[in-house]
Amino acid sequence: MILGVIPARGGSKEIPRKNIKTIAGKPLIAWTIEAAKRSTLLDRYIVSTEDEEIAEISRKYGAKVLPRPLELAMDEALTLNVLEHAVKQIPCDTVVLLQPTSPIRKAGLIDECIGEFLDNGYDSLATGFMCKYMEYGKDVECSQDGKELRRQDIQGFFYDDGNVYVIRADIIRKGERYGKKIGRKIISRWENVEIDDEFDLWMTERILRENKHK
Repeated sequence: MILGVIPARGGSKEIPRKNIKTIAGKPLIAWTIEAAKRSTLLDRYIVSTEDEEIAEISRKYGAKVLPRPLELAMDEALTLNVLEHAVKQIPCDTVVLLQPTSPIRKAGLIDECIGEFLDNGYDSLATGFMCKYMEYGKDVECSQDGKELRRQDIQGFFYDDGNVYVIRADIIRKGERYGKKIGRKIISRWENVEIDDEFDLWMTERILRENKHK
């Protein structure tokens, strides 16, 4: 069974009540619930939360809720801990982690990720982009023959954007998130947006409204 897990705790320091903050006309979490609902490969999806208001809104948009222990809603709790709790409660073979703070997903993205994961026999797969950032003043260390590299010549590295993760459930049960065979799926720049602060929220709302208009 392929299980979608949407983690949504009530606490948020930078943006209070972030997961249910209204964005482009609906609660933030609703965008991810609706994306999960459109997937044809998810057998089931749940919202993991300790917060009753988040639970109520999630049910309103059609999601089942898995009550989360309070200790897994603290700042110190890791996403892995939340996934471990989910797979203990719900038997499954594959987990698809869908974070509400990455609400911009093209139609079919979740199923594309699941399909690539299954077709290639990955232990885990993540969406993201090739990051070419360098610390200012460190460009010489990344040079060739003493010459500064142009940005387009920098190899960079894959950076996961928080949008979609697909993970074997037995990997999670071992207390891991990655495994040995890792898939990396590069997606469009506008899907890379992850909401951490007010600027991210402002930008995301405009992208969602523009997409809705189109």
